[in-house]
Amino acid sequence: MKISKITLILLFMLCGISWATEQMQPLETQEEKESYSIGYQVGRSMMVDEVEIDFTRLTQGLQDAIKGNTPPLSVEEMKDLIVALKTKARDIQMRKHQESLVKNAQETERFLAENGKKEGVKTTVSGLQYQILKDGSDVSPTKENSVKVHYKGTFIDGTEFDNSIVKGEPQKFKVDGVIKGWTEALQIMKVGSKWRIFVPPDLAYGRGGLGGKIPGNKVLVFEMELLAIEEPNQPGKSLN
Repeated sequence: MKISKITLILLFMLCGISWATEQMQPLETQEEKESYSIGYQVGRSMMVDEVEIDFTRLTQGLQDAIKGNTPPLSVEEMKDLIVALKTKARDIQMRKHQESLVKNAQETERFLAENGKKEGVKTTVSGLQYQILKDGSDVSPTKENSVKVHYKGTFIDGTEFDNSIVKGEPQKFKVDGVIKGWTEALQIMKVGSKWRIFVPPDLAYGRGGLGGKIPGNKVLVFEMELLAIEEPNQPGKSLN
């Protein structure tokens, strides 16, 4: 929870109308829309951080600060309370993150165990799983090549996180400049072939994930079509 956000929302809360009794009216002015937007964002942050707020006391604190009233707590007491609150919120987020990693790891283990038994699914020594959807020619790229690929990336529940077709053109990558699962699959694929690959976390983004886009310990599913191989040492785009 960021205290600066709370301060901003409180500044907009007091318009001479009680927080508890005011009935929401349509948002008309720019100030009203900005105020509501800030309040909504702060409320979401409080919800995520599981911060419990007494709105009456929260409003009282703002009024006392603006009017110069003597607060019922010392400045040092309030600083200590805020520090403790921020620590609590941070601990809650860390706990949720660890729980998510454990849940994702268990989900990954179950999925790969079941998926590997399906007809047409092959598993390599590294743990990469793949299905051949369409055969290609007898030429495969090496690590030194760059390749042109069309692909769609999803999680195992079908949620899409990337799609070259949506981007409007095939993507060019250096074979050894992408995640390990891609590097391995591309060297087995033939030009013109289309595969569905199931990439375990240790061959993708591991426990750390990729920012807010890909959570840690997630299996990534790609439908990828190898369109062409380029000459060695041609510059390629990295997927990392």
